Amino acid sequence: MKVDQLSIFLENRAGRLAEVTRILSEADVNIRALSLADTSDFGILRLIVSDFDKAKDNLKAGGFTVGRTTVVAVEVPDKPGGLHKILDMLRDAKVNVEYMYAFVNQSSTNAVIIFRFDRTDQAIELLQKNGITMVPGEKLYKM
Repeated sequence: MKVDQLSIFLENRAGRLAEVTRILSEADVNIRALSLADTSDFGILRLIVSDFDKAKDNLKAGGFTVGRTTVVAVEVPDKPGGLHKILDMLRDAKVNVEYMYAFVNQSSTNAVIIFRFDRTDQAIELLQKNGITMVPGEKLYKM
């Protein structure tokens, strides 16, 4: 149930993000989800894309530093308390959420949240044991 995420290091200057999207557009790679965090000097762009290897190869050829990070996509009931139930369960098991961001799925009653855990395998086992639906990468990349 693991998902491959691109992590791209960007200088914090005008046009760098547009360069990433140009490269992906020209490579016919669709962005499925994204998160951007920055400091005064650089940012980390995290992407779930339709074709990880093609995106990585084209971005590296374009001069970007690109890494692979393993994340987990979880279906969360789109109602008050849906996310809290999952976070509560993770807290009780002492699994830390390093970061998370949402994925918009227009045809579902559930939200999809992308999680980066400190102990991914333990988190997956806990989620499965508690009947939490995870979205496999192959499905997520095509949504």
